Amino acid sequence: MFFERIFDPDLAQASFIVGDAGSREVAVIDPGRDPTPYLELLSAQRLRLRAVLETHVHADYLSGARELADLTGAALYLSAEGGEAWRYRYPHHPLKDGDLLALGRTRLWALHTPGHTPEHLGFLFEAPGHTPRLLSGDALFVGDLGRPDLLDEVAGGADTRFEGARQMFTTLQRLLGELPGTTEIWPGHGAGSACGRSLGSEPSSTLAQEQRGAWWGEPLARGDLEAFCRALLEDQPDAPEYFGRMKRMNLEGPPPLGEPEPLMPLDPDRLGSLRLLDVRPLEAYRAGSAAGALHLPAGSHFETWAGWLLDPAEEHALLGVGMHEAERLRRQLWQVGIDRVRGYLEDLSRLPQAPLPGVTPSALEALEDAVIVDVRARSEYAGGHIPGARQIHTGRLRARLQDLPRERPLVVHCQSGARSAAAASLLRSHGFDNVLDLEGGYAAWLRHRTTQPQ
Repeated sequence: MFFERIFDPDLAQASFIVGDAGSREVAVIDPGRDPTPYLELLSAQRLRLRAVLETHVHADYLSGARELADLTGAALYLSAEGGEAWRYRYPHHPLKDGDLLALGRTRLWALHTPGHTPEHLGFLFEAPGHTPRLLSGDALFVGDLGRPDLLDEVAGGADTRFEGARQMFTTLQRLLGELPGTTEIWPGHGAGSACGRSLGSEPSSTLAQEQRGAWWGEPLARGDLEAFCRALLEDQPDAPEYFGRMKRMNLEGPPPLGEPEPLMPLDPDRLGSLRLLDVRPLEAYRAGSAAGALHLPAGSHFETWAGWLLDPAEEHALLGVGMHEAERLRRQLWQVGIDRVRGYLEDLSRLPQAPLPGVTPSALEALEDAVIVDVRARSEYAGGHIPGARQIHTGRLRARLQDLPRERPLVVHCQSGARSAAAASLLRSHGFDNVLDLEGGYAAWLRHRTTQPQ
């Protein structure tokens, strides 16, 4: 047996290369946009790629399945389940429930596992002498299930979440009825993904462990569909606006990356209309950045925040990094469809710069006309918020700019200050002139409030 998990920690997204170690015949499941890591591993291990497959139409990143198949000559297999609306719009081999793909002495069985999305497939990987492994995609996670509300939240659906929740109940009943409890579960996401509510950080589990330990085991055992659906749908995290764009592009087929030209250093006097992305740490951005620059710090949330903040139609320049780091970040941006990076500028000294204006919690009380914008998640807001604050998740802010007044001061905050600096930079880059960042965020405001006499 050959089995390799490739994990993108930024999006908490897993893809897999599985197959027969003897014949070296393998398949890739749910590849990310950049084909490079798969091509490198295939070459290093002398593997023969027979097939590229997807579990479903992804919402949080652009798929690389089509391009990887084209580059290698492998067959592309995509779901034909879920109805006409979820048929992929580009050439492929359709997969239905029960279809079998043989890779040497190993087998991949397609299982229709709807709930997260109507077309969703799981792949049961069987190898002689090994415990079966279910590549469960976004249906069954460690500790949680795939959320069924995304089609309503970002893809124009209307009350599809309720049918999705019922389908998830049926999917679990089927898996428990047809597969042994020792079946290993290898999901497509881990902790940190917005495709579920409380995903675990472990890369895998077993069907029996999940039935015993996950929240859904009890209502499923009772056959309580109503309680199951209610628990599955409540308190799901905010769905970033860019998820809808990913869904549409993955259905139509993401444009191939081809062989991009190397990024070149830019002349600070000839940046023109490029959208500037300051990727330096928060402290450096706060101290001073180029006028109109977006703050998108290179780090653990770079791809996620890029999906939240950036317009794929714009051309971008990376500020504060050299050639090698710029190339690495460009590849990360490809994951969320930001393809028009034109170059980089390492030294900002020749650009006009200004610090990020801030306001302390004590000074906030004097800003009587200010609008307070809480860019945290709904669950954070529900757990406590500044009176009168408007909650707009950072991932939805770009789509809600028209809802905010331009003639009044805007005080932006998150829990501690990182997300709010990025959100404030977005507002400033779109012409909001009087934007203040609440220093220390909600946590600092709460500490200040508790020290004041009642």
